[in-house]
Order: sequence, then C-alpha cells, then structure tokens
Amino acid sequence: MKDRNRPLQLGMHTYTLHFFGLGESWGFGKDYFFPQTMDIFELMERAEKWELDGLQVTKVDLGDTKPSHLEKIKNAAEKHGLFLEFNSSFDAGSDSRVNCTVEEALQIGKAIGADLVKFSLDVKRPKKLYGSCMDPAVMAQLAEKYLLFKSAIPLIEEFNMKIAIENHTDTFADEILWLVDKLNHPLIGTCVDTANPLQVMENPSYAMEKLLPRAYCCHFSDDLIVVDPLGVHDVGAPHGQGSYDCERMVREIREKSPMDRIIFENEIAFKSMDEPIEEARERELAACEESIRYLRGQLKLGVRNR
Repeated sequence: MKDRNRPLQLGMHTYTLHFFGLGESWGFGKDYFFPQTMDIFELMERAEKWELDGLQVTKVDLGDTKPSHLEKIKNAAEKHGLFLEFNSSFDAGSDSRVNCTVEEALQIGKAIGADLVKFSLDVKRPKKLYGSCMDPAVMAQLAEKYLLFKSAIPLIEEFNMKIAIENHTDTFADEILWLVDKLNHPLIGTCVDTANPLQVMENPSYAMEKLLPRAYCCHFSDDLIVVDPLGVHDVGAPHGQGSYDCERMVREIREKSPMDRIIFENEIAFKSMDEPIEEARERELAACEESIRYLRGQLKLGVRNR
C-alpha cells in the first residue's frame, strides 16, 4: 500500500479551457477550431495565481514549435514555478493539430522541459461496443502502436521521459494494460482517465482498479450523469458537483498508484447549440476556478505555498 497521506501536486489539462482555444477543439466536426483567446503565457500567469503546480499542454497551446519559442515556454514555466507535461494524439477525432509522432512528441516535451508525455491511441472501434474489449480489429491497431513505441525506446531512455498511455474514449483498461505489458519498460505506464471508461461502456471503478498500479498520470474529472427524456448524458461539471466520489478516488490514487501529481480536467459543454461562445467561456472559466477551490480546499491537493 502506498502512503495515503503523501502530498499530490495539482496540475490542469488545458482542455479544461477549450472554449478559449486551448487544449484542442472538439464537438463540431473534424478540424473546427475555437478561436484562441488566451495564449500559453497568459495561462501560466493565471496558473500561478490559482496556485496550481503545473499544466498539461498540447501542441495547440504552444502556438509555435520552433526551438526558440519552445525555450521561451520552458523558461516561462520555470519562472512561474510550474511543471509541464505534454499531451499528444496520433489521430484525434476532431482536432488534427494535436497529432504527433512518438518522436515528435518526445522532442517537443524535451524542449519545453516536460518530464512526461501522455498519448491517446485513437483506435477505431467496432460499432458494437458491448463485449468488444480485445476485439481483433482493435488488437491489430494496438500491435501497430506497439511497434511505434518500441522503436522510440532509445529516445525515451535518452530523454529519461515518462510515457503515459491513456484509456481514451476508444480503449478499455485491459487493452491499455496489454500494450503497456508488451512494451515492458519502466518508463512506460498508463494514464487513467476517470470519465473516459463510460464511452466504451466500461465501469470507471474497474478502470481505476486496473490502471492505477501502473499509472504515471491521471486525468481527473467529476462529470455529472443526467437521465432525462432525451437520454443519458455524461455532462462536464466542476469537481465536487458531479456524480463521482472525488474524495474516494483521490484516496485510491494515493494508496494504489505511484503518482505524485493529479491532472484535473473539466469538460463544460454548451448549454444549447445556439449559446454564444462568450457565455460558454464565462461558464467554463467559472467552473475551472470552482474546481480549483474544491480540489485545493476540500481535497487538499497541490503543494505550492505549503
């Protein structure tokens, strides 16, 4: 059993502010982009004021991948006392700007001073989700990803970079573990997302139980499950206001994983398809700040200024 009282740093995945054009744009078809109204330098200033310990960023947030610009980002993060992690995809469903090869993601991560790169696998699942874990069509794609990561191990070792493979919206926990086990390398582990299991009809508690012992990263969400005449909805909510037992999940992270930080993530949606983007941004920012108050105040996450 890990130390249940050990401190956990608190970071934020920039997708939490995706209406501001951060993280990645999602929901309106392939490569529809929300205008970027906050750059990474302003975000880092806010993160320091919010007393966050770090940020998980995507290629979208960087604005430019020229070495001189990435060095400015690294220096700014050091100035603000923030750790950085890099979040990458192979074939994102909505925003291709976040896509990288394994080697490109490692190079960017190294240049900005990140100590971890998180990957979504972006596999294409069968239409019938029920009982589709380890489906042959999925395993063929995982085998391809295995070869990509395997070929990058010399660079992973050179950079001493942790790799976290996420149970994204298209993968079961056991599929992630299969890949991590086959790679069998101390720098390669899992990223457990607390909300994503629902999108493949998997129990989030089961996914946590399976993935936490090998986890180097956690996307920590507290979504609200709503049942109404239009169906069942997984709705983004500020932490402490959703359907998840956040206190229990943090306890499990401390007791069952080697992690020393948590990356929180909100997914605030439009109230309606005609809601003005300015109003959506106001709600998204308010939800972000409510989550930080809850996570720092109620759950005692974050080590800055302790």
